[in-house]
Formats: sequence, structure tokens, C-alpha cells
Amino acid sequence: MTLPNVNEMFSTDAQCRALIKKLRWPKGVACIRCESQHVWDIDSQDKFECALCGYQFSVITQTIFHDTHLPLEKWFLATILLCESRKGMSANQIKRLLGISYKTAWYLCHRIRASMAPRERGLLDGVVEMDETYVGGKKHGVGKRGRGAEKEIVIGIRKRGGELRFFKAADVKSKTLADFIKDNVSQDVDVIVTDNFVGYPKAMMEAGIHGTRHATVNHSSRVFVDGPIHTNTVESAFSLLKRGIIGTWHQISAKHLQAYLEEMTFRFDRRNANDLFMDTIRHMATADPLTYEKLTA
Repeated sequence: MTLPNVNEMFSTDAQCRALIKKLRWPKGVACIRCESQHVWDIDSQDKFECALCGYQFSVITQTIFHDTHLPLEKWFLATILLCESRKGMSANQIKRLLGISYKTAWYLCHRIRASMAPRERGLLDGVVEMDETYVGGKKHGVGKRGRGAEKEIVIGIRKRGGELRFFKAADVKSKTLADFIKDNVSQDVDVIVTDNFVGYPKAMMEAGIHGTRHATVNHSSRVFVDGPIHTNTVESAFSLLKRGIIGTWHQISAKHLQAYLEEMTFRFDRRNANDLFMDTIRHMATADPLTYEKLTA
């Protein structure tokens, strides 16, 4: 799906609503209150009414589109721009391209990001790489770099040939690292590869990963690859994240960092998919609403 395709196929409100309806209810429209499929169309209002409970709703009720005043055609254009931009797209650029206010563009982008956040995460197995990086600017002229610097910590976990996960972390203590391992990596993992940071061995023990199932590469000795033992796969994803921050978003608040991480991993895991746009709209049609008050609380 390309930008001209979206502009041609979804240039009217009716076309956009038809797609959302198809993706939201592939087996037919069902009441979002009682789940009954005895539903009537109210064509004059673009709504449905449940024959059992009398509840009226539309295709965008209780979705990420809920209560929007922005035309759905512009939602669709913003979605294709966001999901097909390798390093993301800033709200300022969306503002200019769609001819909307910055506040509207910022809220729009965050709602699309919110729909990209996974509702459930399975456990990773096989060969898994884990590392951490630091993002954000220096504070009060402090020039310290690496662990202990005044920056935000991002934990990266990636299965080779599989899924990527980024998490904002409060610190890199062994307990914190162990919690991320337990929540994301299967006990049957073949091996977890990390660098030689001192926190990882204890974290592995706390997470129940013992013996040969933890391998390290000694970055402090300038060793980056030792046969199959390396963290280059997750570090390449870190590189893309940092290029997005520096070249696209420029500045990200700590409060919203996780939302940007979810966007990056969503797009990264689907980078070779032919249906990325449709998949994104499907997530938006089934995601819970995000109010402006909740986003800015």
C-alpha cells in the first residue's frame, strides 16, 4: 500500500468507515455493549442500533478514533505516513503535510502509537540478545556518558530472526534486568547473549537462566563478535531508534518515551510486511480510546 493508493482508495468518509467496519467486525457487526449480532443500520446517522439492548454506536465508537473531529481521510493519510516511515515522522511534519494544528497532529500521532502497543506478549525463545542503551540530552552541562549518565535507559531484547522489544527502564540493577528477562524470555531459551556488564550474571540467576544458556561478549576488551556470540542484532535496532530520535523526533519527553518505543518496535517487526497499513488500521479499529486528558495527565 502506497500513499497514492491510500489517497485514491480512501478519499471519502464512507470508504474509510467501510474499511474500519470490515476490519473491526470480520464476522459481521456486533453490539459493543451486549455483543448481539441483531443490529440495525441507521444510514442517515452512520450508526447502528442493537435490537436487543437498544444501544446506538458507530464504527469508531470505543476505538482509537473515538470522538474524533478530524476527517477519517486525514487519519488514514497520517497512518500511512507514520507506519511507512522507517525512522518515524514528527508531529510537526504531519501538521505541515495534512494542514492541521500542531496540537491536533501531536494528539493524532500519539493515538496511532497507542494502538501499536501490544495487548499481550508471548515469551521469546531460541537465541535472544539483550542489551541496554541511553537516550536523551545532557542535563545541566553534565558530560558523563554510558551507564550512570543523566539520560533515559532503554532495554532492548530481540530474538534473532524474530521479535524486537524495547522498554524504558528506571535503572540497570540486576533485579530490574531479571524482571525484564522473566517477563519476556522463556525458561526454554537456547541462549541469552549479553555484553559483559556486571549486572547480567546475577540477573540471569534471579531469572532462572543458568550455565551455558547465558553467553557474553567482552565489549570492554574491544571484542564485538565471537562466532555466534554477539549483540549486533539488537544494537542495529538501537541504531535505528537513535536515528529516529536525532533525525525525526529531535526531542522526546521521558513521560512519552515508551510510546515512541512501541511505535518503533511495531514498525520494525513488520518492516517486510506487505499489509503494514492494513494491519495498523486493524489495530486502530480494535484498540481502546485514548483521551487527551489521559494522555496529558
